[in-house]
Amino acid sequence: MAALAYTFPAPVARQYNFLTESYEAGEPEQLSLELVEVEEGWPNHIALLATENGAQFYCSGFGIFLGKKSERLTVKQQGKVIGEIPLFKLQEIVIASRGISISVDLIEAACERGVRIALLGGSGRPFGLITSPMLTATVETRKAQFLALSEDRGAALSRMLVAGKLRNQEKLLRYFARNREEDRQSRILTAAKQLRGLRAKVLAHPGLTPDEVRPGLLGLEGTGGRIYWDQWVDVLPERLEFEGRRHQGASDAVNSCLNYGYGILTGHVWGAVLNAGLEPFAGFLHTDRSGKPSLALDLMEEFRQPVVDRAVFGWVMKGGEPAVDRSGMLDPRTKEQVAERVLGRLNATELHRGKSHQVRSIIQMQARLFASAVRGKREYRPWPFTW
Repeated sequence: MAALAYTFPAPVARQYNFLTESYEAGEPEQLSLELVEVEEGWPNHIALLATENGAQFYCSGFGIFLGKKSERLTVKQQGKVIGEIPLFKLQEIVIASRGISISVDLIEAACERGVRIALLGGSGRPFGLITSPMLTATVETRKAQFLALSEDRGAALSRMLVAGKLRNQEKLLRYFARNREEDRQSRILTAAKQLRGLRAKVLAHPGLTPDEVRPGLLGLEGTGGRIYWDQWVDVLPERLEFEGRRHQGASDAVNSCLNYGYGILTGHVWGAVLNAGLEPFAGFLHTDRSGKPSLALDLMEEFRQPVVDRAVFGWVMKGGEPAVDRSGMLDPRTKEQVAERVLGRLNATELHRGKSHQVRSIIQMQARLFASAVRGKREYRPWPFTW
């Protein structure tokens, strides 16, 4: 029987372990997943993606069973083992479709090792996150977080959240302005300069509590969003028919790709917030609403551009052809392409605090920094990605 194989190169960077708060080099190892051909009439789309060091595993398809054998995650379809990954190489499992079963043994093993299991809906938005409750920090962090919601400390954090997003919007525009024709480059750089000016206004915005500063900050953030997205309407190829940002109910392929990528990112940030001992449903910038992980959405803002926007825009501008089905949802192949690129960005190496780290490690480090900030021990500074 013929088979398809995904092979990933050996890791090139040390990985930060958020449990031991140290770096682990890991042994160079090739990771290969084989996809068997299935019988005619069986749903034939299956995606098994893994990152360079196996730390994130993405699974989409029908009739798939995820289990545990010895110290390995096993992937079965129609009773046949089609892939195996050592448990020690995993940090996150992303289940991205219906039709997938998972064993309690694997869930227990994942929780014991601090491996998150994210469950995504069709749009990419996580509807569930399985993680061990024993990995969160002490209750003092959450007490301090709730106190900060009515103090100047919380207002300062709110300013930083918006300032970080504006800065990374500016940086990404400057990144894509390179090698553009003179007129278009000038327009992009002018917009980037406007975003820098808005960031200065955000940092100087008056107010003593999150409630006091929130309306003005959201207004400045909205202005920045219009400046930022207007440039992409002009930059992206006309064949994509991108007319601006649509958060919900998007029917065009680009917005659908962005929403799907943000869903993957949300699950990752949500897990980092939990691991830092923070309450994910008590945000500073995003208001409280039942079922809305407001703090996870807050901390995600500074990572939207370097993780998702850069991945999606880079792909489509190099000839990628995202597609939606008749219902307006991304087709399975496009979801796979977006997931592969977003996971690739999460595992890309970037500078942070003078050293090279994988972006997913930076997210965890920023969540822990935020936890220290709500306790009043350190000042929060957003991560400015380089370009």
